[in-house]
Amino acid sequence: MDKKNFEIEFLEDAYLFLEGLDIKARMKIIGNIEKASKFNLPTLFKKLSGDLWEFRTKYSGNEYRLLAFWDKTGEYETLVVATHGFIKKTQKTPEKEKARATKLRRQYFEEKEDQ
Repeated sequence: MDKKNFEIEFLEDAYLFLEGLDIKARMKIIGNIEKASKFNLPTLFKKLSGDLWEFRTKYSGNEYRLLAFWDKTGEYETLVVATHGFIKKTQKTPEKEKARATKLRRQYFEEKEDQ
């Protein structure tokens, strides 16, 4: 059994994005996330900027992205939290998607602090 480098948690927006995809695309993305959790593969999991990372999957002519961040404050030493997903249509990751991920990250830590 391969040891995972991190655990993954999906925020509601990421979960809803995956649920909205056809089953084959969803399974490809989840499979790539599993691979990324076990192996250091920048083609599947790459740092964007600051605290943001992205899971990357190319499938059936589409480029799927799930933005994420690390949470090292909980029960897992290394937890990656996926904020949301989108289908990438431009060369660079849109700033509005980065801003959305940053907002969801901030809300996540604020809610966690309130618990």
